[in-house]
Amino acid sequence: MSAREFAYYVPASLQDAFALLADEEAKPLAGGMSLIPMMKLRLAAPGKLVDLRRIPALRAISEQDGMLHIGAMTTHYELESSPAVRLSCPLLAAAAASIGDVQVRNAGTLGGSVAHADPSADYPAALLALEATVLLASAKGEREMAFSDFLVDTFSTAMEPGELVTAIRVPVEEKGTGVHYQKHPQPASGFPMVGVAARIRLENGKIAFARIGVTGLTGKAYRAAGVEERLSGAAATPETIEKAASAVTDGTTPSADIHCSSEYRAHLAGVAAARAIRAAVAAAQ
Repeated sequence: MSAREFAYYVPASLQDAFALLADEEAKPLAGGMSLIPMMKLRLAAPGKLVDLRRIPALRAISEQDGMLHIGAMTTHYELESSPAVRLSCPLLAAAAASIGDVQVRNAGTLGGSVAHADPSADYPAALLALEATVLLASAKGEREMAFSDFLVDTFSTAMEPGELVTAIRVPVEEKGTGVHYQKHPQPASGFPMVGVAARIRLENGKIAFARIGVTGLTGKAYRAAGVEERLSGAAATPETIEKAASAVTDGTTPSADIHCSSEYRAHLAGVAAARAIRAAVAAAQ
C-alpha cells in the first residue's frame, strides 16, 4: 500500500515552519520513522508534510550552565557518536546507540521520537532518569517543561496545537555518577520489551543518589520511585540491589501482547533493573 498524495515542504527557518503548520492538514516530518509507515498504511493521511531537517537551530548541540542543549533534529546516530554527548551525558548516548539498526539511527531524530511518545521507545527511560526538560515553540512563543510532565499517556503528550519540540536539555553528568541502559529488545523491531535506565552516585560506599527510568513495561514510561527509595542511602551491596530491583513494577500493571505475557514482562523488568543498577554502581566506583 502507498501513501495518499501530499504536498512536501522544506522550510529553512522555524518561522516558515510555523506558517506552514498553521494549516490543519499539515504534519511536521522529523525523520519519519513512525509517520511514514503510518502514511503507507493509510493510518495517517496529511495533506502537507513539513520537513524540518534544514532548520539549523534544530540540529545544534551545545553546553550551557551545566546543561547539554540538544536540538530536536539531532539524529540517533549523531547522539550516539557525538563526543560532547558521550562525555557529558553517556546515558543518552547509550540509549541512542541501542535504537533499531544503522538505517533507523541515521534517519530517526531525538525530537521526532520524543514527540511521538511511543510507550516502547528507548529514550523515555533515559530522559526520565536524567530529569530532562523539553523545549517547545510555536508562533505564539516558547516554553520549557519537565519531560515527566510532557509525557501524558500512550502516544500522547502535553504539546499544544501548532507547537514543535525544538530541543531537549539534560544535565552534564557529575563525576562519581555511574549510568547504564539495559533493555530486552524485541528481535524483529529492536524496540524494548522492557528498558531500564539507571543513574547512581556513590558517596563513602553508599548510594547517595538514584534515578531509575523504565520504558516498555506499561502504556507510559515512568520513574521507578520504589526502587529509588530502597536504594537511597543504602550500601551498594548485591542484596540491596536485588531487593530494590524487585520493586520496579510496584504500582503498575505490566502490559501483555503477542511478544510476552504481563507476568513475563514483569520478570524481565526486574532482571533489567538489577542489571542496570549493578552496571551503574560499577561505573560510579
